[in-house]
Amino acid sequence: MTKKLYKNKEDRVIGGVCAGLGEYFDVDKTIVRIIFLILFFGFGSGLLLYLILWIIMPDKTEISQ
Repeated sequence: MTKKLYKNKEDRVIGGVCAGLGEYFDVDKTIVRIIFLILFFGFGSGLLLYLILWIIMPDKTEISQ
């Protein structure tokens, strides 16, 4: 079975992007959220990256159909 990248709406805080990335890479979603915070406060690119992923990543319900 191949892995699919999607937003996880059931385990979301804002958009489900970090939860979906955590499931895809088999990493705890908290670590992914910390990485986005470091990118946001350290380099300023975390918010832009999150918004782009939020727009282009499909929902889990769209993948399962």
